[in-house]
Amino acid sequence: MLFQLPTGGGKTVIFSEIARRFVENRNEKVLILTHRIELSRQTSNMLSKFGVENLVIESSVKKLPQPNPYHCYVAMVETLNNRLNDKDMSMKDIGLVIIDEAHYNSFTKLFKFFHYTMILGVTATPLSSNIKLPMNDNYDDLIVGPQINDLIKNEFLAEADIEVYNVGLGSLKVGMNGDYTVSSSDRLYADFNMRSLLLRAYKEKALGTKTLIFNNGIKTSQQVYLTFKEAGFDIRHLDNKNSAKERRSILKWFKETPDAILTSVSILTTGFDEPTIDTIIMNRATKSLTLYFQMIGRGSRILGNKKKFTIIDLGNNVARFGPWNAPVDWQKIFKSPDLFYQNLVLDEDIERQFRYVMPDELREKFANTDEVTFDIYEEYNKNVAKHGRPTEVLEKSLEQHISMIKENAPDLLTALGLARLLEHDISQRIKHYSYCITKSTLNYRRWLRDDYTSKLKSRLMKEY
Repeated sequence: MLFQLPTGGGKTVIFSEIARRFVENRNEKVLILTHRIELSRQTSNMLSKFGVENLVIESSVKKLPQPNPYHCYVAMVETLNNRLNDKDMSMKDIGLVIIDEAHYNSFTKLFKFFHYTMILGVTATPLSSNIKLPMNDNYDDLIVGPQINDLIKNEFLAEADIEVYNVGLGSLKVGMNGDYTVSSSDRLYADFNMRSLLLRAYKEKALGTKTLIFNNGIKTSQQVYLTFKEAGFDIRHLDNKNSAKERRSILKWFKETPDAILTSVSILTTGFDEPTIDTIIMNRATKSLTLYFQMIGRGSRILGNKKKFTIIDLGNNVARFGPWNAPVDWQKIFKSPDLFYQNLVLDEDIERQFRYVMPDELREKFANTDEVTFDIYEEYNKNVAKHGRPTEVLEKSLEQHISMIKENAPDLLTALGLARLLEHDISQRIKHYSYCITKSTLNYRRWLRDDYTSKLKSRLMKEY
């Protein structure tokens, strides 16, 4: 059986109680499998609170003690797999195997040792981490727990304010695992413009709150750290290269500092529980539904007066998967994972819906202009209706930009400065134009953008 319950819903509490009842009512033992030592220890502590005597089988445990007083074992997959393959341990008296974070595929190698044992997998997302190894190959049925909105209504989870910033992902590459590669993510998110957008998003939506930032690459996270540090914010960086001592120190600081900012690289997606987090920033894009819920789940814990938290999305993830608290048909995903992947919204389709909104700080620099927006789609359709040349749309857009600058710049130097500030607006208009015509390759868009900015600069020099 497979049991689904959202992150923060209390899976460890529930399966610890199941283990307690099983031990109490049957003369058999329980084995709980995890994929990280931190999760093993957390599980062991929870079992002890339920009065279940348990043993954590870690690297130092070579054999089971004799006589054996333990009713329950907690083990990491690789450690137990080695012991069972080497025949150092026997698990013949196990009546129930519980698998935490069951969507990880590393557990399936142990199934051969438990042919006649009841198996219960627990996960927030019954979708395999490997598309080639669907969960319905190993589990017969899925039990769906309460949905996120149910847990919010019953005050088990905090409500979310979702803030979305549109990001062009055309430069990202998809790797063998089906998700965006670290190298292409680093190139996009470590770039000055993306770091500026992140800092702006934090100032606009999360200033003064305890904030956890998720990145896809170490390079990006380090650049984020430097960006916030230079801006005067108290921030730390954490990745899997930090020592255990450094990690403890950083997490202690994060817990105790009300407005702390922690930038990390996916290391805190599981086994990390810090209810004081106010804001989650997804400074990355992902095609993994599991990772999407894991990242957001770090901020959804309810605590004292904390009834709400903020989600800031800088990877079009909400458009790809839907709002965090929206209902999900887990049965359909469990039974037909291929169909789920096939129906994921494409990045290009998401970006077609983008509409550029000039930031308030920039809008002030164009205070003398009444209208700063320009709908490429609308203008293109008008142009088609009158059988005009497609490039007339960009020419009209260029004229509007020149007019905006002339209305607000008294001299050439100021005009050229304003033109540079219109970079994002220009890029968005070029992208929308490319969707309207047949030529829409990345190289062609770059040429169109460079040509547009060159013409803009030349015209301004003539005008002034």
